[in-house]
Amino acid sequence: MKKSELIQEISRRTEIPKSISESVVNALIGTIEDALVRDDKVTLLGFGTFKTKHRSESSGINPRTGDEIFIPATRYVSFKAGAKLKANVKSASKGLMRSCIQ
Repeated sequence: MKKSELIQEISRRTEIPKSISESVVNALIGTIEDALVRDDKVTLLGFGTFKTKHRSESSGINPRTGDEIFIPATRYVSFKAGAKLKANVKSASKGLMRSCIQ
């Protein structure tokens, strides 16, 4: 699902204009992004948790040349699905598997 499709679906489900749905989606995304930039975590109960993690510097091998290279330390975003989301995806996948077998 693309962002535009998400906005359209929110508009349909809430019966509010697309322009307002777009503002809400943009505000949500911006707020989550701002929190992650500050190194805060964002937990949406039942859905999941967004947080930043730190990867230490390390060395690696350039696959083209075989030379050893330096890989700098970095921050990255992690998402851990909540229990409700995991359960919903798992039960939906069981239904898909049944329909593929039949």
